[in-house]
Amino acid sequence: MFKTRKEIVFVILAGIFITNAVVAELIGGKLIQIGPFVMSIGILPWPIVFLTTDLINEYFGEKGVKKLSFITACLIAYAFLILFMAITIPAAKGISPVNDEQFQAVFGQSMWIIIGSLIAFMASQLIDVWIFWFFKNKTGEKKIWLRATGSTVISQLFDSFIVLGIAFWLPGKIDFDTFISSGLIGYTFKLAIAILLTPAIYLGHHLIKKYLENEKEEK
Repeated sequence: MFKTRKEIVFVILAGIFITNAVVAELIGGKLIQIGPFVMSIGILPWPIVFLTTDLINEYFGEKGVKKLSFITACLIAYAFLILFMAITIPAAKGISPVNDEQFQAVFGQSMWIIIGSLIAFMASQLIDVWIFWFFKNKTGEKKIWLRATGSTVISQLFDSFIVLGIAFWLPGKIDFDTFISSGLIGYTFKLAIAILLTPAIYLGHHLIKKYLENEKEEK
């Protein structure tokens, strides 16, 4: 490892990808309001996940993204396991600045939310990979915006409704109309982010390509 610049790029992108995916799951319980719209604050790190997914797809292929997605899903499950253990161990009475109730309120996500998050994450990542390579096989090295933005737009449609459906609609926490409206709001926000990220994708593509080409010139 770390013998080539390509290995260094993969480790950096994988680290950014995993960190943002895990953090998004951990902070997802807090709701924020943007204008008339209410959504989870966990949506904030996902644009970085979109960006790194596209860059890993571009330089390390379909297998690279799939392997990294499975590893990340396992790490998210591991993080929830550690949180479960932390919740079950009582806080020191009168000493701990955070009591059990406060800790539970922040990190005690229900099993339905955990299951929904993991299934939605894996489903959206696998769909993203398939759509990305479908467009790339059609267009070759051209139209980066099409495969990057197109794959995100389609995959996040599934992600938005899968997590809400499993975590809230199936357990009866929200009705069907709320499920549809909330999913559309979340998806619209992700769609806007995906479009705004297009210049960042081109910039990241340019910087990585230049960095890897410099290694060839040095040899």
